[in-house]
Amino acid sequence: MPWYIWLLAASALGAAEFFTLTLVFGLLAGAALVAAVVAGVGIGILGQLVALGVAAAAGLLVVRPIALRHMAQSPLAHEGSDALIGKRAEVVHEVTATHGLVKLSGEEWSARALDETHVIPVGALVDVMEIEGATAVVYPRELLP
Repeated sequence: MPWYIWLLAASALGAAEFFTLTLVFGLLAGAALVAAVVAGVGIGILGQLVALGVAAAAGLLVVRPIALRHMAQSPLAHEGSDALIGKRAEVVHEVTATHGLVKLSGEEWSARALDETHVIPVGALVDVMEIEGATAVVYPRELLP
């Protein structure tokens, strides 16, 4: 029952990957699964070791660099309310440090000024600096550098 031993090895390597998150142990666990399949088919220990080596090399030399590259890239598009950061809005009701209302992307949002000393009048254009829950934190456009 060599396939059983390979499954145990794959399980142990998978558990190690869970705790380290390096992508190495997970790919080795996949290679151990390939060796288990080869053993289950009835191929001898030499064939199992060759299958393990080829699968491990392919995973570590091909799959891992591609996966690391994808994990390092920042998302191309922001989603949800994060997509509103940096957008321009128009003040509908005066915006202060505690309250206000702006028209942002066709919708009215509650707003507050980023700088507590600013009072932004109706009709002024503002930039959304951040979103806190359902409130847009804004800064007047004419004061931007």
